[in-house]
Amino acid sequence: MRSSKSLLPGEQLKTMVWTWTILMASAWSGNSVSAQSRTVLPVLSFPEAGLDDAAAYQGYQTRFFRDAGGNAVQVYLDARSGRVVTVMADAVNESVGFTVRDSGGKPVRLEWGSNGGVISGTGSSRSTEYELVANVPHVQIGWILLGSMRVERDLVYSGKHEKPFSAPTFALRELDEMITNLQRLRPAERARHLRLLDAPGVPELRSRLQPAVTLLSSGTRRGIKATQPAFDGKTHLSMELTIDPREATIVSAGPATSIRARSGRSIRFTVRVTTDASSLTPLARNEIFNAAFLRFTDSARMAAERASVGASPRTSADSAAIARARRLERDMRSVELLSAKEKLMAGMPNYATYFGRDMMMTALMMEPVWADAMAEHVIASVLRKLGPDGAVSHEEALGGQAIRENAVEYNGRLKTYFEATRTGDHAAAASSLARARELLENLQLVRENYNMLDDEFQFPVIVARYLGNSSVSPARKMAFLMDSSDGRGPRIDLLIRELRLVTEMAAPYARDPVVQNLVGAPRQDSTHWRSVSWRDSGAGYANGRFAMDINAVWVPRALESISNILATLGELGFSPARLGGADTGRAETPLGAFARAPESLQRAIETWNGAVKHFVVSLSADEVRAQVQRKVSSLPAGETAYWQGVLSTTAADRQPLQFLSISLDAGGRPIPVVNSDPATWLFLRDGDVPPPAADRERTLRDVRSLLRIYPVGLFVDGLGPVVASDAYASPAVWEAFEKDKYHSPRVVWGREVNLLMLGLAKQIAASVDASGRPRDPSLEPYVSELREALRRTTAAVDASGLKHNELWSYEIAGGRLLPVRYGASTDIQLWNVTALAVQFALSRLAK
Repeated sequence: MRSSKSLLPGEQLKTMVWTWTILMASAWSGNSVSAQSRTVLPVLSFPEAGLDDAAAYQGYQTRFFRDAGGNAVQVYLDARSGRVVTVMADAVNESVGFTVRDSGGKPVRLEWGSNGGVISGTGSSRSTEYELVANVPHVQIGWILLGSMRVERDLVYSGKHEKPFSAPTFALRELDEMITNLQRLRPAERARHLRLLDAPGVPELRSRLQPAVTLLSSGTRRGIKATQPAFDGKTHLSMELTIDPREATIVSAGPATSIRARSGRSIRFTVRVTTDASSLTPLARNEIFNAAFLRFTDSARMAAERASVGASPRTSADSAAIARARRLERDMRSVELLSAKEKLMAGMPNYATYFGRDMMMTALMMEPVWADAMAEHVIASVLRKLGPDGAVSHEEALGGQAIRENAVEYNGRLKTYFEATRTGDHAAAASSLARARELLENLQLVRENYNMLDDEFQFPVIVARYLGNSSVSPARKMAFLMDSSDGRGPRIDLLIRELRLVTEMAAPYARDPVVQNLVGAPRQDSTHWRSVSWRDSGAGYANGRFAMDINAVWVPRALESISNILATLGELGFSPARLGGADTGRAETPLGAFARAPESLQRAIETWNGAVKHFVVSLSADEVRAQVQRKVSSLPAGETAYWQGVLSTTAADRQPLQFLSISLDAGGRPIPVVNSDPATWLFLRDGDVPPPAADRERTLRDVRSLLRIYPVGLFVDGLGPVVASDAYASPAVWEAFEKDKYHSPRVVWGREVNLLMLGLAKQIAASVDASGRPRDPSLEPYVSELREALRRTTAAVDASGLKHNELWSYEIAGGRLLPVRYGASTDIQLWNVTALAVQFALSRLAK
């Protein structure tokens, strides 16, 4: 077989589809694992010639495989740090990583040693194997880390992976503390705890904190093997790193392993990673996507095949058809890699687990292209993890991360035990000790994070969409709602619990619409408010208490959705008393009042729709110009010159500006940061009728702020709309964003781009007839402006060469702005592959 790099674009597409079809058909059946080893091509590779700008990746490369159990496996090579990481998106989200440096201690850029990898398995164990090449005669390998992917993330975030290999090992403080506490117990009690951890003694337990590295000699291979059990001994990871002794020598000494080439200037070595953790159950393509979308992608594939036939050079139209089909296929594979019956994972490599917000946002955006059952998967996953008060889980901690979080709780219980013992409170001591032992019975018990608020209001929206889907029969909806197979009772009761929480949170402002009754964030400390929506970095909401997206977008839409849910449930036969929770014996809740008197819910919706007024910021042209100049002048000289040139060319700072602030401070004052969150409102707004004048005005105001040239607005040519512009905020906000760039003016998020494009497409479709003409002549300027916004956004994002990434950034050098991959970006991400829904929507948009 020729290398995939040597195939022509059309041949690449055919090979991609054929390989994936065979793999999906034969690689696994359920979770059974075959002992046979098989050579496989990657499911995906980045960067991909013809689709990605390799320079923007700055030496980063990655490949995705399916292991013998059907789990997604990612291998990435980061040339900037020399880090090699294998991520296993299985039931416990594991990873194995190591760092490669040259003889001078500098990171080595590695290359793939073959076109694919080898997968195998026997019993409960599964292995993935691949070859790497270092184009230097001598390498040192260290910072070997086995365990949860969260531990790998913490290592990299801490910067320790860049320290000398002789530096102290990366310690997990909570587990060290757990061992210390365990040693303080009396011998008999300590033995009980050790038995629960399947450890004969403390030394065995301590040995589980670091991988054990041994020399390996097998046949014609020499190398090392790093092994490590989970802290509770229930799962095991290993990594074998081997060389051909005829080509190189390998020596392991202390924290580093040395490999020297016998001759020549390069070293070839093989990495084999093995796990015995449980597998997930992948969903097939026809379980994920609906028939209309599959017909659309089949049509694109056939157009690409026709374009690939014939003499070169191809026309630009032929090249575009081939590239389009390749992108569609790549994004569909990304969805498949993240989709399992148990859950939809947020992304890889960093978030290969359940994230409620990511899953729900994706479900909303992918509704036109997904099979009906996907909404049921999402809703069931959320309800399965619902908190006692009805809160939606933001994120799960499982495997090694669950062990770490449960260890923190174990340490807290033993602290209480020791204190109660010291003071003679024997009852409290006995209770705390018993509760500590309970944790050890299942130290990998999944833990849920309920710290976010936006997902509470997103959930009613997706439920309303599902219940309002006419292609799903009433009988099927009823069966789904009454299903109790998850062991928590009928889903309808869990749903009511969540709706009750949402209406209780919305009730104060509905009764008295003043700023202090908006949905606010809890305190982080005496001077900061915690981020509780999607901009969940420290600087995300500029230290605001009341997030605009929650209060001006999600709460009003959630209440509208609850109105639709109550109506549909009534049609299905559920009484207002049950929907309101009256049959529980509790006093009437806001949900109960809304179920009994729907007109009161309509008044609440109307009140909440007015909450947007608190966030409006209006600036004159003089104010815009003065504040933008103040911001631009504060930047490094090269950036100041660049943005001054942009402003001089575009005159973007010569007009007034009105926008919605990112948040309100504790006093209810807008924090004037232009932001991309209005795109969510644009996307959620119903698009089945021409918008009334008030909605058109809001749409144009929001679109203009997003498409105004940065730093006045958000739009950067050749890059896309950044998620924030802090030009009108205080220097304290500038500093916070500069320290924490994740949701700053330095980044474009694919999620926001797709929300904007879907929203624009929806509003255009609602305003034109089947031929693409405005339904009314008065709509012509409105439609033209939205079409131009859609064109500009598409062109800029395409030009970045990074639009499949979770987020991307830029550098300014030599007077030019260069798009670059954001360092902590996710390579495949649920809400980024919503680009599929964008392409489908655009294909149906009348020209």
